[in-house]
Amino acid sequence: MSDPIRHECGIAQVRLKKPLEYYQEKYGTPLWGFYKLFLLMEKQRNRGQDGAGVAAVKFDMPAGEPYMFRERSVKSNALDKIFKDTIKQYQKLIRNSDILPDYVPSIKQKFDFCAELYMGHLRYGTSGGYSLSVCHPFFRRSSWPTKNLILAGNFNMTNTNELNESLIAIGQHPIFATDTQALLEKVGFHLDEAHDNLYRYLRDEGFSNEEISERILTGIDLPKVFRKSAESWDGGYALIGAIGNGDSFILRDPLGIRPAHYFEDDEVFAAASERAPLMTIFDKAIDDIKEVPPGHIIVMKKNGDVLNEAFREPEPERAQCSFERIYFSRGNDADIYRERKALGAGLCEQIMKGIDRDLENTVISFVPNTSEVAYFGVLEELRMIRRQEVKDEILAAVAKGELDQAKLDDLVMRNWPRGEKIAHKDQKLRTFISTEDSRNEMASHVYDVTYGIVTPKDNLVCIDDSIVRGTTLRKSVLKILSSLDPKKIIIASTAPQIRYPDCYGIDMSELGKFIAFEAAISLLKEKGKADLIAEVYRKCIDSEKGLAPANVNYVQEIYKPFADEEISAKIAQLVYPQDVDWNGELQVIYQTVDNLQKALPNHKGDWYFTGNFPTPGGYQVVNRAFINYYEKSKGRSY
Repeated sequence: MSDPIRHECGIAQVRLKKPLEYYQEKYGTPLWGFYKLFLLMEKQRNRGQDGAGVAAVKFDMPAGEPYMFRERSVKSNALDKIFKDTIKQYQKLIRNSDILPDYVPSIKQKFDFCAELYMGHLRYGTSGGYSLSVCHPFFRRSSWPTKNLILAGNFNMTNTNELNESLIAIGQHPIFATDTQALLEKVGFHLDEAHDNLYRYLRDEGFSNEEISERILTGIDLPKVFRKSAESWDGGYALIGAIGNGDSFILRDPLGIRPAHYFEDDEVFAAASERAPLMTIFDKAIDDIKEVPPGHIIVMKKNGDVLNEAFREPEPERAQCSFERIYFSRGNDADIYRERKALGAGLCEQIMKGIDRDLENTVISFVPNTSEVAYFGVLEELRMIRRQEVKDEILAAVAKGELDQAKLDDLVMRNWPRGEKIAHKDQKLRTFISTEDSRNEMASHVYDVTYGIVTPKDNLVCIDDSIVRGTTLRKSVLKILSSLDPKKIIIASTAPQIRYPDCYGIDMSELGKFIAFEAAISLLKEKGKADLIAEVYRKCIDSEKGLAPANVNYVQEIYKPFADEEISAKIAQLVYPQDVDWNGELQVIYQTVDNLQKALPNHKGDWYFTGNFPTPGGYQVVNRAFINYYEKSKGRSY
């Protein structure tokens, strides 16, 4: 993705199933689980770099001893900082003889992160800012173990205001900070309620205080707590957490929008956003890793029992986020690798048309690095297309009696796809530069190119995984590519045109910033159809007031007058490099929605391309986003 966008987030959970002494004896350290957590988070670093947090829960600690711990950081390289600082604390305890490195009880007593249960979170800040106060995991404290709650997640709720209003209605005073805080308080309320109801029942049944305490520790029904808590949640979410008695959980929204995976063996239960890191860190086969079913919560009780129950009725058709497969998740997952190659292959007929089938004078490359797998798919499919062409022409020449050495040489040795590494990302641009002109100057040098490969007679095709705002294309990529003086540049996006905002965890909610939307608005004005803009605005307003149907995406009307190719052609005009000594042709090609669905048959969440949102909150967000655009109100629409 040449335009960097953010998304929430990465989660990791490690729950040991054996006594800590077991890991000391087998692996040489009782911190085996802690190290595994770090590696699991490190392998998902792509999912969040605005902050990191870890939590630990110790089992069977004596009364008066702390048993739940948390560390968070929003500093640069937050994950590294957390783990380096905690290990320094451990090493200091050893140097001071406060713990004995071979005696596990002393380590567990003195070192905060020698525990049986670990959780971690990597944050991309799509809401709530970037301060430590909004960094996960969130912690709700109580002197009652079963009222202590740790929560972290990869999610975004579309109805945070409604959730906060429901808390006010029951007498709470929520702090309107983030949807995470709203969820924490919502779950906390029902957790308190479950604890208090169980206490009253046991008391009325005549149990002693000691018996009541023991039964409460084992009797909290977490699936029931979340059935009540999540009744009105609207959004995409994958949550992990624990309560103070040692029960842990992972759950997923009923549409399966956000990813969540897990496995269990005789040593450990582990969960993460992505499948491949679990395979790598725990040396597991692909079939060992399971998806958390949509609408389900998986609870591991402190005694080791595992519950897998529905907390929301799963929707009949999933809406798993297709952007996870196009861009966000690491490409070393076997299925994602194949899917990204298929996305590349889906562009090839458009590419062949764009270069007039002249592979001989075409150089194919990719930008940025996340597009590399799709680039392999393009090259593979182009070779297949060329092989079929050669085969057909050979058979035709044989039939006419015209096949000779010269004809064969011409067919076999000429016009094959040529792949080169042309664009290189030279550095990651930081935001410390304050002035717009200076930022633009820096942005123009983020990418570098390989010189001497592309000639003035060549077409240059660059594969991109998606084009959101077009900013990087305008200010950097196309300027540097045009310096090579190709005859024509084709930017080919493996994703379709991004036309609508996301509200389920991806940071792209402002319509006016989308290059596809900008192109459609420009076309409406050019063709004398600007009245449609005000008409759509009125419909969006009426929808919010209850005067028009709510679950309708009125913004789709902005695009209806135009074919996809018209919008793509306008985008090419809008991003054409300015102030450069190049006058070649520029074409922008987008994946078709049909080919997207063929490449990703199991990930049907495509609302940012089609405008077909899977929840009522999505339609509210897209219409509000248009209102914000029309009224020139900046900021997110949820």
